[in-house]
Amino acid sequence: MHNSEMMEKIEKGAGFIAALDQSGGSTPKALRGYGVEEDAYTNDDEMFALIHDMRSRIVTAPCFNGEKVIGAILFEKTMDGEAGGQSVAKLLWERGVVPFLKVDKGLENEADGVQMMKPIPGLDELLERAKEKGIFGTKMRSVINLASHAGIAGIVQQQFEVASRILDHGLMPIIEPEVSIKSAERGAADVILFEELKKALDALPEDRKVMLKLSIPEQAGLYAPLVNHPRVARVVALSGGFERDEACTELAKNPGMIASFSRALLQDLRHQMGDGDFDASLGGAIEQIYEASAT
Repeated sequence: MHNSEMMEKIEKGAGFIAALDQSGGSTPKALRGYGVEEDAYTNDDEMFALIHDMRSRIVTAPCFNGEKVIGAILFEKTMDGEAGGQSVAKLLWERGVVPFLKVDKGLENEADGVQMMKPIPGLDELLERAKEKGIFGTKMRSVINLASHAGIAGIVQQQFEVASRILDHGLMPIIEPEVSIKSAERGAADVILFEELKKALDALPEDRKVMLKLSIPEQAGLYAPLVNHPRVARVVALSGGFERDEACTELAKNPGMIASFSRALLQDLRHQMGDGDFDASLGGAIEQIYEASAT
């Protein structure tokens, strides 16, 4: 069963979900954005230690709390680590922030205009370990590059099949079929995705809910029926490569969607900042994204 307090926060809370789940392939880019160049580490262990330090600094900052941040998505190594002397998931919930875990293992090569998720070996064991650590839900990402009916239908089918396994473990799945904002067929892909998601949601049993993490649609308001769907706990938006100002402007055109930003949240943070400047910069980003999510 879902934690009822966490469920209430996710379904009705004012705020947004921070995406702190950069994994192996995206970690060097995230560290460069934070002002840490690749010559600062010599192996994966050192790289992940540096990104963990960054995430720990974020989640222990005074402004990072449940007043405006209702959830945070973690990478597995972050879930297994500590911040402020305790497990990250426990620390987050003590601050009123609901913890989620990224569970996908990356993307397959493009086929049919999309990139499906790679197999997720050991998923059931990971889900049980996540529950023990106090994780509320999960996130898994696919990518849509072209307006391919067959490809998008396959993405949605795979996402909902894995989501069913996650629900069986009593966790809340965030389904993330990202439409690339760089796609020349973005608008058409959005519409096909909407139709496939609606069909999959309509087929869910009445006692099951999922969350959706979607690219901000080219056509404002396209996903409004999904926001209000009885099988949907919340619809959140990824920034998808938009800078924060543009991401917030576009998000605000879509009432009912809230942010789940990563780079757009962290873009102004630097390793070299003193604590005062770091907290002020993070606090300003949180306020801006919170306001865009409140429309």
